[in-house]
Amino acid sequence: MAESDERVTVKNPNTGRDDTRILRRIYEPVREAILQAIEEAGELAFKDLRDEVERRTPASIWEKSSVGWYTTTVKLDLEARGLIERIPRSKPQRLRLTGPRD
Repeated sequence: MAESDERVTVKNPNTGRDDTRILRRIYEPVREAILQAIEEAGELAFKDLRDEVERRTPASIWEKSSVGWYTTTVKLDLEARGLIERIPRSKPQRLRLTGPRD
């Protein structure tokens, strides 16, 4: 398998499943963009997350992929791994880091 085809298994806190595998070359920049955007903002509305990811990642990775789908999938994975959390009772949904980044 070529390095560009390597995949990461992502988790979903809503289903408890971890059987979705996505391309690492997209997962890594999206993960970093989400974490950076939330860290810089302190709190970030979910509705703004897609635009932040698109702004912070290379346009070339979106030529054949959906920014929205990858943003949501990676966001759920980060929630399941305990790196970010939804702020309770926030409407619209708002996100924050669960602790300091290393």
